[in-house]
Amino acid sequence: MCRSWLNFLSEAVGRIETSGCTTIASMLRSKSRRSFAASFLAACVCGLLLVAGVRAAADTLPVKLADQEFWAIVQGFSERPGTFPSDNLLSNERGLQTIIPDLTRQVQKGGVYLGVGPEQNFTYMVALRPRMAFIFDIRRGNMALHLVYKALFELSTDRAEFVSRLFCRKRPSGLTASSTVAEIFDAFSRVTTTESEYVANVRAVVSQLTRTHGFPLSADDLLRLQHDYRAFYLYGPAIQYSSNKNGGRRGVEPTYADLMAATDGQGELRAFLASEESFLFLKQMETDNLVVPLIGNFVGPKAIRAVGEYLKQRSAIVSAFYVSNVEQYLMQDDTWPRFCANVAALPLDETSTFIRSIRDRTPNSPFALISELGHIADEVTNCGI
Repeated sequence: MCRSWLNFLSEAVGRIETSGCTTIASMLRSKSRRSFAASFLAACVCGLLLVAGVRAAADTLPVKLADQEFWAIVQGFSERPGTFPSDNLLSNERGLQTIIPDLTRQVQKGGVYLGVGPEQNFTYMVALRPRMAFIFDIRRGNMALHLVYKALFELSTDRAEFVSRLFCRKRPSGLTASSTVAEIFDAFSRVTTTESEYVANVRAVVSQLTRTHGFPLSADDLLRLQHDYRAFYLYGPAIQYSSNKNGGRRGVEPTYADLMAATDGQGELRAFLASEESFLFLKQMETDNLVVPLIGNFVGPKAIRAVGEYLKQRSAIVSAFYVSNVEQYLMQDDTWPRFCANVAALPLDETSTFIRSIRDRTPNSPFALISELGHIADEVTNCGI
């Protein structure tokens, strides 16, 4: 009987491609004398086939990149690196999650995510569930840091192991996949570490990148990678945005532990390490080479436009672009119109959304960044060039 139905459905697929749902419904009615069950099944089969057809038409992004393809994009789309006053190893945006409830209502899942900077991108990615992500940054060090993260996601089986490897500290006993993020970071806050732990973890990361993946990292890349990774070893879960610059703790800045334990302002934990399921989503993306770090200047001639062309060739749409507070510097330098023109060249739709960080102007308040959203297509219709 199953074979008979398979033959029938095979014929139905052919009919629906040429004659539409009316024909398939007629086929089913003729088999079962217009029974309710047949009509219901006709609607179900037709709906499923149409959904499958729509998905197939839109499914043009890779489900996985080969190592050679990934590295070719990293190298081919990147620009000449620039400099920035800070290493920027960690976000300083304590309230970055507060826009996520609005963001998830506004943006469709399954698009392409663009971003800048370090780990805050992961928190936005688990909220939006993109099929592919590109991270731009003018600093070569950010690319190196994202390669460290890539290796750590791939090497770790769960969140506790990831945190253990990230901060080069032995995993405390008792942590499981069901442990809360607060329990995980509280446990690691009491663990000391040694230089040998750091060396072992650096070797594992470099081996994963250069031997397992075969990425031809330069001597400069390896030095940058070790420089960035060492800061996580030295400061542990208490690392902050300015740790490398100040050599210690700065009161107004959140720590890594603070950012992971933060909520969206409505009581929901949305950081990328808040749940095992979020961690595993990112682990799969990294394993499939679908998080691509690029050296890219927002106003440069290559990186953003190369990504735009890549996406257009695959009929993909940018769902969100996290720009942090970079536009502040572009406006100071009168270069924002060039960034605008680069973004206008991306494939966008009416839901494509900017995620921004802007200075909190509350009187007598310490420096802080707050997040806001913007409609990309509306904002780049006239770039002033």
